[in-house]
Order: sequence, then C-alpha cells, then structure tokens
Amino acid sequence: MGKLIVISAPSGAGKTSIVHHLLKNMDELSFSVSACSREKRENEIDGKDYHFLGVKGFQKKIKEDSFLEWEQVYENQYYGTLKSEIERIWGEGKTVIFDVDVVGGLNIKKQYPKECLSIFIMPPSVDVLRERLSGRGSESEEKIEIRLDKAEEEIAENQEFDTVILNDDFEIACQETQEVITNFIKS
Repeated sequence: MGKLIVISAPSGAGKTSIVHHLLKNMDELSFSVSACSREKRENEIDGKDYHFLGVKGFQKKIKEDSFLEWEQVYENQYYGTLKSEIERIWGEGKTVIFDVDVVGGLNIKKQYPKECLSIFIMPPSVDVLRERLSGRGSESEEKIEIRLDKAEEEIAENQEFDTVILNDDFEIACQETQEVITNFIKS
C-alpha cells in the first residue's frame, strides 16, 4: 500500500495553486483527479481537472460503491474521490496527492490513518478569501457569501489535520508544504 497526501482548505485559500507547485516540483507525487457533478468550466479539461459525471452519473457511481469518499456539498453538487484513481496511482508506484475540501480530506484520513498525511492550508483571513473569490469573477455575490460561510466552518476544523500551513506568502507556503511531504514520504 502506498501513501496519500491530502491538501484541504476553504475555497480561495490557494490549495490548488500549491498542489500545482508540488506536482511540478515533486516527481514522486501523482494527482488524484476528483469527480464532480457540476458542469465543466470554460478552461477545464475532463479527466485532468475533474471527472465531470453530471448529477445522474455521479449518483450511479455512488450506487456502484465506486467512491473512496464523496459528499453533496450543495444541493445536487457532488464531489468525490474514485477508488480507481488511487489504484491507478499506487499502480504507478507513486504517492497520491488530493486537492479536496475539508470534509473529503478528513474522510480520507479516517480510512487511511497511517498512510495519509493531511495538510490544511490556512488563509490569512476571511477578508483575503473574499478578495480572492471576487477576483476570480466566476461567481455571483450570493455564491461567494455561501462559500465564505462554509469557509468559516472549515477553518474551525483545521486542528483535525496533521499539519496547518498559513498561506499569506505563496512561496513560503509552497516550501513548507513540500518539506512536510518530503519528510512524510521518507518516514
């Protein structure tokens, strides 16, 4: 059995950017592509950014017990980790890295307590999150407020993770995350 790295954070905290940095700089890592029920955004690629299953397709996979973990984040908005992704990556002899929300990250950690390192990326503040989410220009003010409410709940869960890394300086956050992962893989 291989190892798993979970990177979780509230939306807008920078977890995806940190994961991209890690994948570029650590050959031993391979990205677990999450599945979701939402529509593909303009710049996204199916099978690379997400497995876009649609609501019915996602629900079918739930019935088939195809997920390591999944959740309904908002009404008819599902996200999850396909078991086949982990098998694929371990089959390549690599360490799985996940970019998942807090609930998903904690669910993976529960199932693999010894093999999994869970890292929480802490935003500098909720105000900074608001700026980052608004700056994306991809969501309405109402959706941003929903994400910020959820972010506050997720931040309260940070002590459940093995490590918390503050992302107020991107380069330092990347360096600290890479160091923690390297030590875990070598242990």
